Amino acid sequence: MAKESGLGMAIAIDDSGGSARTISNDLTNFDFAIPRAVQDVTGIDKSAMERLLLLADFSITANGIFNDASNMSHDVFKTVSSTSVARTVTITVSGQTLPNETFFTDYSLARGADGALTWSAPGVLTGGTAPTWA
Repeated sequence: MAKESGLGMAIAIDDSGGSARTISNDLTNFDFAIPRAVQDVTGIDKSAMERLLLLADFSITANGIFNDASNMSHDVFKTVSSTSVARTVTITVSGQTLPNETFFTDYSLARGADGALTWSAPGVLTGGTAPTWA
């Protein structure tokens, strides 16, 4: 396996109708996490921590440039406040994909002092399926 950059990554996110929309061109940056919960089970007879691995999770915060063209980022996120649907988020890099069913909890827009119109959309795992790279 070779080391690689994040150049050429792609992200597709379902719109509220369930159609995957590749909005990579609108994204300026994003971060995601696939943590595991842990339970502390340390007894008083121990001198170091004892833990059990628990549930897996996924979260993402996508950030981008406002684009209200058909099937682009604004079309994908404009219904976040009015619909309660899970959306498939598929992150692709170097032939590896990470698909997750996600609830987006906000779609916030910001207009900077320089005139830039940007957005941010945080999402969290739903559906109970552990995040798995394919």
